[in-house]
This record gives sequence, structure tokens and C-alpha cells, in this order.
Amino acid sequence: MSDNHAKMKHSIGTSNRWEMYLDNREVILEMRNITKKFPGVTANDDISFSLKKGEVLALLGENGAGKSSLMNVLVGLYRADAGSIYVNGQKVSITSPSVSSSLGIGMIHQEFMLVDTMTVAENIILGIKDLNLVPDMKAISEKISEISEQYQLKVNPSSYIWQLSVGERQRVEILKLIFRGANILILDEPTAVLTPQESKELNGIINQMKKEGKSAIFITHKMDEVMAFSEDVYVLKQGKLVASKRTSDTNPKELARMMVGREVLFQFDKGEYKPGKSVLTVKDLCAVNSKGLEALKTISFEVKSGEIFGIAGVAGNGQQQLIDSVTGLQKIRCGSVYINESDCSNKNPIDYIKAGVSYIPSDRLGMGVAGTMTVLNNLAMKGYRDKPFSSHGLLIKSYFKKFAENMIDLFRISTPGPETIVKFLSGGNIQKAILAREIDSCRNLLVAAYPSRGLDVGATQAVRTRLIEQRDEGKAVLLVSEELDELLMIADRIAVMFEGEFMGIVDSSNTDREELGLMMTGMKRDQVK
Repeated sequence: MSDNHAKMKHSIGTSNRWEMYLDNREVILEMRNITKKFPGVTANDDISFSLKKGEVLALLGENGAGKSSLMNVLVGLYRADAGSIYVNGQKVSITSPSVSSSLGIGMIHQEFMLVDTMTVAENIILGIKDLNLVPDMKAISEKISEISEQYQLKVNPSSYIWQLSVGERQRVEILKLIFRGANILILDEPTAVLTPQESKELNGIINQMKKEGKSAIFITHKMDEVMAFSEDVYVLKQGKLVASKRTSDTNPKELARMMVGREVLFQFDKGEYKPGKSVLTVKDLCAVNSKGLEALKTISFEVKSGEIFGIAGVAGNGQQQLIDSVTGLQKIRCGSVYINESDCSNKNPIDYIKAGVSYIPSDRLGMGVAGTMTVLNNLAMKGYRDKPFSSHGLLIKSYFKKFAENMIDLFRISTPGPETIVKFLSGGNIQKAILAREIDSCRNLLVAAYPSRGLDVGATQAVRTRLIEQRDEGKAVLLVSEELDELLMIADRIAVMFEGEFMGIVDSSNTDREELGLMMTGMKRDQVK
């Protein structure tokens, strides 16, 4: 139960009266018997739920469970094959996002829908049809400032989006919906790119909105956020609604079990930390971003065999340039990169592959797989040049199939078969396919960028288990993640990045979320202590 709930419950008096308070609130949204089908797949199967005024409803489910499809029906991106939607007791037909918006429903996606070169105010009014040909930007900015003050969404209306932090950009997205009259907000993984401090701030903002009578549907895979943010939780599995609970009547372990059908571990037993020789050595590394601006500022560190070295930080602080520099995907401006004491600075990606480096990219579909190819061919993508995949320049198809079937079984990839086109798999199973290929080909260093981002608890557990296995087998693992719990759980040492620099390197057994979170905001470790 959240602190806000506890206070309200105390003020009401008894548990029974608290339940009566929850039950007596006005229902403002109902989705009744919603069914949505795609060729060969029923994404939503006769799903019904209701949302009350001033309530946060958490929507849980594995990757591919149907959460996104259901919300896309609600915001008008999809049309349901059956079922009906009621807003404030009236049956409505939501045929487009503009209709959804006119009904007071808005969605904040994981990837923010903002134009970097425009101001906050310009982004907020972008696309509104009933404005004057020449909008009164002064009046608009004043209204935005008024809303900002009311909901504690501190942001300057005249700032350009490119000048804002990730947390500030999220505030702009919330402001945009409130400005347009949204009373029902759909938040899709809203804390995925926030620091712990910004996540707490978001919780405060949501509580303020609830006091104003607004409601939210909260999609997340983080169980602690379900417990902190929501009053009710609905669990989807394979397109069906399998459970609905009052949040105060459940716990993370029960929710995880309902999601994946088995017990899920929230702690991992690692072998003893026994670091060996240095596998990756980075010295005084400098690099620029795609705009030619400095992205890395003389970074130095090493990753040893038998070690998981974690990189923490809000995305956009140089992590991608660091990853690209140690996998051969980007030329470095100064410094050096050594793999097993061999200078690989500015060599091609194929040279890094030959040096035993494997890479799990953050962009699964864009970089991790060839979406239009089969699962079989994607799994063989690293090894096809050599025996036993090929001989004298000829591919041995029978081995391809045998290898793919073994990987599918070993990594529990849910697919109709090896010949399935990989883009039709769920996000979690695409990630498992990438893991299978990269782990099988890894001889020295495994670079994993945000490997559990957007995955459900079951798939996340599988990913983390595999990374620990690599570490315990003596491989070096460079793990880049925004999930502080993940880093504290499985990393041995953690470096925190801010604006292209390391704020400090700490032992995971000698730090906590608060210290890491403060360093993520730009404080050096010696300033935090």
C-alpha cells in the first residue's frame, strides 16, 4: 500500500470503510468484452475492466500478453473486433486518436512524441485544431505555467526540448495531455528512463492528479511501482484477463506468479566474485556523437574475466558512444581500446567479433536481428562463416537446423518453429534469440546494452540468469542498464555516467540506489559521501 493510501486509510478509520470508499467512487471508463484479432493470433480475448475517478490501475502481463493491443484499442489506433467502450457511462466509438483525445483520454508512450527543435509551449499546442491562425503564445505560456504550478510539473514553457533532461521531457508529455483536457492518462513504462529521484517525483505528480479527480492506467513490469502507484491491478496472460486484485491485497511474488505461471526469483545467487585478468581495457577514451559534439571525455576502466561491470546512468549520457567504441561500431577520437591486451582501437566490428566480443544491442529489431529473416538464420548469423556451419564456402543447412533447434530449446524461445520470421516473435522471445546467438559465440567479452528493457519479469529473470552464467564461466560482461535494482543485483562493480564522464566506480556490495541515483544527476562520488 502506498503512503498516500495509508494516510487516506488512516483518516477514514477502518479497513471496511476504506474498502467502501474505493468501491463508491464513480466509474469513468469501462472496456467491455473487448476482442482484437490479428492473422493467426487473438491479442485480446473478451477482456473487460473498469477505471474509477481518482484511481490508478496497473496493467500487468508478459511481453505479448495483449497490454499494448488493448491500450491501442482505447486510444483509437486499433479497432476492436468485438466489445464496447463506455466513457462516463456513455457508449462511445473510438475510431482515431483524435476521437480518444476529445473524450479526455491520452497516452504517454515509452518513446516521447516531442519535437526537439521546438519549445515546450509549441510542442504542447502542436496539432490542436481550434487555435487561432497566429496563436497567442504569451497566453498559452501563462496557462502552461499555471498548470505546471498546480501539478508541480516544473518546466519552462520557452525552453527548447533539446535543452531538457529526460525527466523534464516526461513532464512536458504530462502537461500536454492535461492542457488538452485529458482526465484519463495511459502511462506506458513511465519510469523506464528516469532516475530513482525522478521516479519518486512522478509518484508525487500522479498523487496530485488523483486529488484533482484524474485517473491513470499504468503499464509497467516493475513490481515495486505497481505496489507504490496503483489501487487496483489487472493481469493479462496470452490475451486473456486472468486476475484482478486490489493492490493492497497482493504482493510482487503473487503478481509475478500470475503473470508467468511459476515462481519468479527476485534475487540471484552468484558464484563467488573471483576476477581474473583484464579482458577489456579502456584508456583515456574520447568520442563524439552523431552531431560531432563531445560525448565521451577521457574515460578509463577495465573489465576482468569473471566479472560483471555495470554502467548506470540516464540514457543519453554517452553510454551508446561507449558501447559503440568498444564493439567497433564507432571511431574513437583519442585513447585506446584493448581486448586481451591486443589493441583494437578503431578496428572494424568484424575484428572485434574475431577477438571474441559479443554484443546484445538495445535496439532489438533495428540492430539485434534481421526482422524479415527466420529465427534459424538469425541464430546462425555469427557462426555461418566457419565450421560446422559451412565447409569450403558451402553452407551446411542440416547443421543450421540442428543448431537452431538446440538454441530454441536451451534458451526457451517460444516460436512455432525455426523457420518462423523473427519479427513475429514477442519482444521477450526476440531478446532470447539474440542472447542465444551472442552467448553461443562469446569467447571473451559480452557487451549487453539494456538487456531487460521492456521485458516482463519472467523474461527478465532469464536474461539476468544468462548474464550471471557467463560471468561464472569466466567471461567478462559489460552491462549497461538504467535499472538500478538490476545492477545492484547482478553486477560486481558499477560505474555511473553523466554527460560523458564517470561520476565514480563503486562495488555493488558497498552502495545503494540513493547513492547511484545522486551520481546519475551529476554528483561525483566524493560529493555524495
